[in-house]
Amino acid sequence: MKFDAVYYEPDSLNYELGRELKEKYAGLPWFPIASHNSIKEMQEKPNSEFGKMKRNLIIGIRKTHKYVENHKVSDYLVPYTSSGCTAMCLYCYLVCNYNKCAYLRLFVNREQMLDRIIKKGKDSSPLVFEIGSNSDLVLENTITDNLMYTIPRFAEEGTGKLTFPTKFDMVDPLLPLEHRGKIIFRMSVNPQSIIKRIELGTSGLNERIEAVNKMCEAGYPCGLLIAPVILTEGWKELYTGLLEELQETLTEKMKKQMFLEIILMTYSFIHRAINADAFPAAPDLYNQELMTGRGRGRYCYREDTRAEAETFLRAEVKRILGDVNILYIS
Repeated sequence: MKFDAVYYEPDSLNYELGRELKEKYAGLPWFPIASHNSIKEMQEKPNSEFGKMKRNLIIGIRKTHKYVENHKVSDYLVPYTSSGCTAMCLYCYLVCNYNKCAYLRLFVNREQMLDRIIKKGKDSSPLVFEIGSNSDLVLENTITDNLMYTIPRFAEEGTGKLTFPTKFDMVDPLLPLEHRGKIIFRMSVNPQSIIKRIELGTSGLNERIEAVNKMCEAGYPCGLLIAPVILTEGWKELYTGLLEELQETLTEKMKKQMFLEIILMTYSFIHRAINADAFPAAPDLYNQELMTGRGRGRYCYREDTRAEAETFLRAEVKRILGDVNILYIS
């Protein structure tokens, strides 16, 4: 991973990971900051600088550890070792939270965060903790080795399970780890034409399928997210093609044990503003005929459109993949 500069909270160098990163990126300029949440220089940049801003690495200490209840694939969404990403998916929901400052932030106090997860798991019935809702931990692992730390330690000490999604294929370091079936790996997929045009800076579909097949073979419980479903021109043919490709290229073991999550795209005024300036040649994902308002400045597909899409997708999954478990469509 190549970066142009590092912005860091000085206290982050009191942690082992902070010192490792200081050594790893010693050749880059390092700029001290008061808080990873508020970097005035970044906030004042124009939207057109969005892509360049993602070439900066932010290092800090995570101070909030609020667990948010979740009733889909996990019991709780848990803030963990990073937020933001180096990829530039045109619909990224993190942009709604961080606006153009949705760059990668690394938090060096991983021991403290995992201690809390392990303690909470032991204080109740077995729980599933989603640790990848704010970032892509497979991408992050190429910088920090945090999954190399997290997976074997949780396997030995943790109760319940951890889970995280990804759009990246760099899973080879995870394959030999001791996980004891406690880590649920979820790969996000979309038609390759959508990945190429809209999920900028992520792994291709073939590479993602190969990665999830490897993780399944290594004994990890695995699922797929078809997400986000984008109702672009010819979307039915695109998603039928995706399902057919999954049927042809997923291993029998993966198809037998996997589950699906299907999520329709949401979008926002913030996305439209940033994308127009930073990626003027990219497609506009807003469709006035199919979308409606959803809260302040946000859009989702209309109820009748969503219902049509759900009916179609359920039928095509059944026809092509058989009785695979669909956890939810949202």
